[in-house]
Amino acid sequence: MDADYLDSDVDSIHDGLLFPTAEEMITLRRVSDTIPWNAYLIAIVELAERFSVSLSYRSSVVFTNYIQQPLPPFSRTGAGGATGQSGALGAGQQMSTGLTTFYQFWAYICPIAGAYIADTYWGRYKTICWSVVVAMLGHIIMIISSIPGIIGTNASLGVFILSMIVTSTGTGGFKSNVSPLVAEQYRITKCYITTTRSGERVIVDPAMTTTRIYMYFYLFINIGALIGQVGMVYAEKYVGFWLAYTLPTIVFCISPLVLWYGRSRYRRSPPQGSVLPAALRIWRYAQRGRWSLNPFKTIKNLTSEDFWESAKPSKQVGEKPRWMTFDDQWVDEVRRGFKACGVFIWFPLYWLCYNQLNNNLVSQAATMNTNGLPNDILSNLDPLALIIFIPICDLLIYPALARAGIKFTALKKITWGFGTAAASMIWAAVLQYYIYKTNPCGHYAATCEDANKNPLVSPLNVWIQSGSYVLIAFSEIFASITGLEYAFTKAPTNMRSLVMSVFLFMSAASAAIGEAFVSLSLDPLLVWNYAISAILAGVGGILFWMAVRKLDSEEDKLNNLSSGHFESK
Repeated sequence: MDADYLDSDVDSIHDGLLFPTAEEMITLRRVSDTIPWNAYLIAIVELAERFSVSLSYRSSVVFTNYIQQPLPPFSRTGAGGATGQSGALGAGQQMSTGLTTFYQFWAYICPIAGAYIADTYWGRYKTICWSVVVAMLGHIIMIISSIPGIIGTNASLGVFILSMIVTSTGTGGFKSNVSPLVAEQYRITKCYITTTRSGERVIVDPAMTTTRIYMYFYLFINIGALIGQVGMVYAEKYVGFWLAYTLPTIVFCISPLVLWYGRSRYRRSPPQGSVLPAALRIWRYAQRGRWSLNPFKTIKNLTSEDFWESAKPSKQVGEKPRWMTFDDQWVDEVRRGFKACGVFIWFPLYWLCYNQLNNNLVSQAATMNTNGLPNDILSNLDPLALIIFIPICDLLIYPALARAGIKFTALKKITWGFGTAAASMIWAAVLQYYIYKTNPCGHYAATCEDANKNPLVSPLNVWIQSGSYVLIAFSEIFASITGLEYAFTKAPTNMRSLVMSVFLFMSAASAAIGEAFVSLSLDPLLVWNYAISAILAGVGGILFWMAVRKLDSEEDKLNNLSSGHFESK
């Protein structure tokens, strides 16, 4: 094994630890461990990435004005100034929603390729480094699309779309690998008993530690998003889009510097060859003899408890197939990974609600009284709420639930995430109804102008939108952060990037579904746009819990599986 990889001592870290009995697993309170400093170092890289407009689709709220609104009169930079609306292409809300949705789709389809390269050939660290190079190229192209003389022209649109594709490709290698890399800095994988300063015997739970790592990882993400978004919004409004895209590019230069600094400090897992084909082959092998002309019998057979048993090497009669270069424990890990992917299938319904932050809610703000604020400044309430409530959840809410004996498991958190996302869209739908009711043009609020082409807006204060942003922030804590945790803890150790990419791919699937709703992203149909998103998330959350209740009861068992062995050919 390469000296750069530090996984050979993963088991020795457990020497001397006291492991809990089955009874203690039920009766003792659980706590998280301390977060290793290497994880914070990687989080700084992610902070710089999220400051970056091109890699963080959250920051694509700046894209909404760039695409939707026209170039202001006499402006060569797109800046609207204190009283004007910033813009560049004047392509309208449908085009804006369509392109930002495509941007998200491409940004979350590419992680599959990035994960495959990392798990099979390069490893996570090298893949991240090369992805940063590609992303930096995309930054430069994006700046070119917005410089005076090019901005607002047909060439501007073409160059801008090219920059979206290039940066999204870089995102693919980054996103699916940085999340597993940060959690891998914590080495302990089994629950153990310790005694607190007060004398209480507690269980240190690696799953809770992983939760904590991802909560603070997400905190760093949103610090970067908040600082970057505020800076870009005001740069766009008062200077121009070229500065709005240049500022995050400069900050993004921190990423390669931090990566280089930590090159010998990070704990890394080596690539282990083509693991995916072996996992798929196990799945196909387990299906033998389980198909029937009766579809109900087929479903029952494919979902039975012993489905994976026939694919274990120890269950083979006679000589086992040559391709079975793994042990029974690895089959259990693969089963767990497939179960996780089954959980992620529900996430597109959640992301349909979340995606409204990046386009339609920004457009909604432009139809209200902003009192001189940029219409896209309100979107910063989401990262601000996350920065406030993530530590509150970690230090107060989650420990209080644990002391009360309430097991707020990962799947329960995700279910609550669906509910709060639905509530956010209900808020937006009701607000849109009152915008139509109070706007001088009624149901055509987005295009309402006076005789001098000055926009006419609803007298409602734009800060009424706050409820939607705060509710969606809570949904992220429950669903998005927990999804990252679930992808890491349930994946086989040599398929973590790949399973993470499946979780991220659900955002791409949601974006594809969202394209079907683009026709609702214009007046007078926007109330329906938000209402349908709320219904899909609310009903989806109920069906999700009904589907995963049984899996939720296996949480401890799945988290404490022994590590399997896979030998690549």
